[in-house]
Amino acid sequence: MVSNFEARLERYADAAIHAGLNLQRGQRLMMIGPRLTGGVAPEATPLVRALAATAYRAGSPLVEVLWGDEALQLLRFRDAIPESFAQYSAWLPKALVDHIEGGHALLSIYANDPDLLAGLPADRVSALQQAASRGLQQFSELIGKNSTNWLVVSGAAERWATKVFPEDPPHAATDRLWDAIFRMCRVETSDGVSGWSAHLEALARRCGHLNARHYSTLRYRGGGTNLSVGLPGDHVWVSGRSTSARGVAFAPNMPTEELFTMPHKERADGVVRSSKPLSYGGVTIEDFTLRFVSGRIVEACAATGEAVLRNMIASDDGAARLGELALVPHSSPISQSGRLFYNTLFDENAASHLAVGSAYRFTLQGGERMSDEAFADAGGNRSMIHVDFMIGHETLDIDGVREDGTTEPIMRGGEWACAL
Repeated sequence: MVSNFEARLERYADAAIHAGLNLQRGQRLMMIGPRLTGGVAPEATPLVRALAATAYRAGSPLVEVLWGDEALQLLRFRDAIPESFAQYSAWLPKALVDHIEGGHALLSIYANDPDLLAGLPADRVSALQQAASRGLQQFSELIGKNSTNWLVVSGAAERWATKVFPEDPPHAATDRLWDAIFRMCRVETSDGVSGWSAHLEALARRCGHLNARHYSTLRYRGGGTNLSVGLPGDHVWVSGRSTSARGVAFAPNMPTEELFTMPHKERADGVVRSSKPLSYGGVTIEDFTLRFVSGRIVEACAATGEAVLRNMIASDDGAARLGELALVPHSSPISQSGRLFYNTLFDENAASHLAVGSAYRFTLQGGERMSDEAFADAGGNRSMIHVDFMIGHETLDIDGVREDGTTEPIMRGGEWACAL
């Protein structure tokens, strides 16, 4: 007899493979799986197997999984020589690039310990993150161009769950986290796919409205934020769905509540204050403020994790500029849960946010076909990193300024200013 959990897991896998990734018959699938915890099998193994089974039924000829191991990563910090942290895998970047250039699909699963690297030397953590960013830069650029259909999902794991639900014993916390994942990915309907698809349609309607307004600038006010961000003339607002270079429609994030576009890399001025902590590479950065002048961060401070924050935005020239801005209503189910998930996939969908680092080419008309120079001339930012951080809350107001100077309310008190 199929348990309630198994039935919900199957709906989740169906929604991910069909309504999220939109896996095509004949496409291989590579899954970047969760890490082993404490040397035991990953707790999200049932999810990986459910996804694989659904993928094979959808016509994939081969499903491969790359597993990680948190204990091995900690061993490196304990025993490896300090200068070795600038090194990264020689084979993995090529394997990922070859997979994408072959037209195959990619699915990443987050089920990691958000505090894995807490308390470790900040210089080594930053060196490791920068080495990964450099090594995976070509892969990241292909993803940024939507060269293939890709998807990021989450699976519950005990150490992550107890961070989110510290008041509960580990087993109960893990159950609660699974419940939250299923609910926020809208797969509690009879087949899972229909609930997710209906949500994507609603986002698409709002996205069409924003694209019709052709704003030149967005202005943010509230909660310590006073920021003006310019938009390129040919910017494109994108909602939950994208289209790959091969014409496959897909939704790259589950859950998703955001509408996002590309800011001009030289047109951000003012101060922005985070509204939620940022979990970055196993370190939590809290209560931070960034000051922008002509698009560049000129000042950064944080209550905790400041050294990692500063090293992050010093990764390369583009790491100190914006690559994305996204709008999310405060009434989103993730926000209303009242929980911080210590996972960008969830937390970015709880609040309007910005991202430092690389811009997505598909958020500019024709951006996927532009040379690097033409993309930069149009205002597009390039970097080894792309890191989202939350700024939205119940007091944030956002205005849109059109080319003729007309100013219109987009959000008031963290909610959409007009109904659709």
